[in-house]
Amino acid sequence: MHSLYLDEFSVGDIFETRSATLTEGQIVDYAMMWDPQPFHMNKEVAEKTMFGGLIASGFQTQALAFRLFCDLGLLMESNIIGTGMDEVRWTAPVRPGDTLKNRIEVLEARPSSSKPDRGTLRLQHNVINQTDDTVMTFQTVMIVRRSSAAKEVN
Repeated sequence: MHSLYLDEFSVGDIFETRSATLTEGQIVDYAMMWDPQPFHMNKEVAEKTMFGGLIASGFQTQALAFRLFCDLGLLMESNIIGTGMDEVRWTAPVRPGDTLKNRIEVLEARPSSSKPDRGTLRLQHNVINQTDDTVMTFQTVMIVRRSSAAKEVN
């Protein structure tokens, strides 16, 4: 997929990423480095928790979802900067062997009123597993370049 500019996005557009599977080793490695809670690192301890087994860190799930989004290449040439994430929710545990993908919906594509070469892009991310269960949702807000043709019109 090629890079898109702000003016090429429409509210309601949906994009879907490729899938990626998290292994037990990846989950434990991530947890040991970034989120050292027992239910992310120790299978035996995790079995005695409310989760009944090892689960991935929510931060790992979000990092993977964002990587999958970046791999689409939608904003490789047009992204200026991310300004934030909103409405972050972990809705179901991610377990070893789960295969995740990210469905992204355009919520807003608004040209800037003060800088005609850019605007705000708000995206809804829905991370789903192999059984189509939603395991995480979040919104990203970015400042994105406009196309040359759109800048000339304004």
